[in-house]
Amino acid sequence: MKRLKWPSRLPIDPYILLLGTVGLAALFPARGTAADVASGASTAAIAFLFFLYGARLSTREALEGFKHWRLHGTVLACTFVVFPLLGLAARGLEPVFLTHDLYTGLLFLTLVPSTIQSSIAFTSIARGNVPAAICAGSFSSLAGIVITPLLAAALLGNSGGGFSTDSLVKIVLQLLVPFLAGQVLRRWIGGFITRHKKVLGYVDRGSILLVVYTAFSEGMVQGIWHQVSPVRLAGLLLVEAVLLAVMLTLTWYGTKALRFGREDRIAIQFAGSKKSLASGLPMAGVLFGAHASLAVLPLMLFHQMQLMVCAVIAKRRARDPEAATPPRRSAGASRIAVGTGTRSG
Repeated sequence: MKRLKWPSRLPIDPYILLLGTVGLAALFPARGTAADVASGASTAAIAFLFFLYGARLSTREALEGFKHWRLHGTVLACTFVVFPLLGLAARGLEPVFLTHDLYTGLLFLTLVPSTIQSSIAFTSIARGNVPAAICAGSFSSLAGIVITPLLAAALLGNSGGGFSTDSLVKIVLQLLVPFLAGQVLRRWIGGFITRHKKVLGYVDRGSILLVVYTAFSEGMVQGIWHQVSPVRLAGLLLVEAVLLAVMLTLTWYGTKALRFGREDRIAIQFAGSKKSLASGLPMAGVLFGAHASLAVLPLMLFHQMQLMVCAVIAKRRARDPEAATPPRRSAGASRIAVGTGTRSG
């Protein structure tokens, strides 16, 4: 299989970059004036990142795929209802398996939207309904810009280090306004972004790494990493493995009970069981501030876990006797895929 590049495909090397960035923040955290500069640059990078997301996504073409409303409704329910309910149920694991901060991060990861590109890639490998995966990821990302902050404010309260009206205002100004501006300006700059999507992909990557560096630098300066022991990390990984297994099982056998076809079940399983690192990291940076390092740790670990597990499942699905025909891909879906461009999972 041809090696895929991040952020437009399935990331392997990018995770090494993320770990390297965490290591850099641990060894050389930004302090004083440097911290102020890094924080300001991170804020600007987040806004520009969501501006690019808005400029890439063709909402009109994505909405054309909403004809399959039952499938998309199922994915949205998995992403923003079932996942959060499981996150709330995990509260009983605190403080035996998880510290309060790690649980807060775990609950936050259950609130972020689904991925786009990795869901498409896995669905394609497994010979599922690729157009449905494209639309489902697009709808989830659009909805997540509004739903995730609202759910975070409702479910996390003040445990995230400052959820309030001010936090929601920051979300609107740093995420929603740039995204809408990108949508409005897409008519004039969409062609430019499409022609330069490779270069702008590096902007995506750099922005996300800057957010990670800033968050973990603040965590190092405040000494919050002393709260995390190897035993706690092992407990977090175990809890996340169970969470992923439950969602993969529900999205596969639950959709069978709902009488979806095989191709639709594949699209629902991959779009409904995963969480987007690209969307979650910037949101965590805005919502958690100085506490963002521990808040994004569960999401970073879950992101890599879901990629490895889903890669195995996709290959096995491709060898199913039922997978006798190639995956469906319409012209409309191809246009939507171009519109999502370099959006990372």
